[in-house]
Amino acid sequence: MAFQRKKPEALGVKAPFPGFIEPALASSIDRVPSGERWIHEIKFDGYRVQVHLANEAVTVFTRRGHDWTKRFKKVADDAWHIKASSAIIDGEVVVPAADGSTDFSVLQNELKGTSTKIVLVAFDLLYLNGSDLRKVPLLERKAALKKIITGSDVQFSESFEIDGREMFTHACKVGLEGVVSKVRDSVYASRRGDNWVKKTCAQRETLTIAGYALDEGKWDGMYLARRRGDDLIYAGKVDHGFDKVSAAALQKRLKPLIRPTQPYAKRIAHRGIWVEPKLLAEIEYRAKSAEGKVRHPFFKGLREDL
Repeated sequence: MAFQRKKPEALGVKAPFPGFIEPALASSIDRVPSGERWIHEIKFDGYRVQVHLANEAVTVFTRRGHDWTKRFKKVADDAWHIKASSAIIDGEVVVPAADGSTDFSVLQNELKGTSTKIVLVAFDLLYLNGSDLRKVPLLERKAALKKIITGSDVQFSESFEIDGREMFTHACKVGLEGVVSKVRDSVYASRRGDNWVKKTCAQRETLTIAGYALDEGKWDGMYLARRRGDDLIYAGKVDHGFDKVSAAALQKRLKPLIRPTQPYAKRIAHRGIWVEPKLLAEIEYRAKSAEGKVRHPFFKGLREDL
């Protein structure tokens, strides 16, 4: 199979096909920027990749430049249908949920076998048909990218020209990972800089403690639950936010509540020490998976007032 040949675009600077290009990285910020200078994209929870189309072959590189073409075979197969003779695409490999969210743990599980669910979400175009596009303004690069992937299974990361804080609020509300904001006319600059910035969502929720885990006798986090009517539904495991003192205090509080069976309505495939669901924990997290599990949770403390 060969790429669909196209007349070279009059864009960028003529240049030989480069090797792996060090990716541009977004800097973390406290507040999402606003104003006409910025465009905003959804932050995905997956593997950052760089896809090379050249010499009738597709290569998929990781963020560090490792060749993962075999591991991302579906992505490589999808890239065959991109309408270009040569290209370098920057994007993220994800497993999308029905609600538009992405879950890194689900992606990892998919990669244990031959996955049919992973997709490439493309957000930048660095090279096209013999030309280096890195000094072309971002919006022009994205327009060219959208054109060549239309009709393929590669997904396009849309840019939103709305108030950044408004978009961030909405993204967090619907359970997305966060927002990446980019200067609309910026060039593509490798490494971390100020033209790309990111902010992840941090949400708070009071959840029921269903059990805890020990690893060779040492504290290894708590299992969480969310009430749905009279049932308790698994809501994830929190491993962070404890020190030796708080872990010892929690274990002391939980020991009198130990029970022989899981309190969940649907049994989970985890080993733990299960407790009567009487204590509540305040949990901070970035987002929820489609199944309702908290992602990147952090224990903030027990809720004694509820």
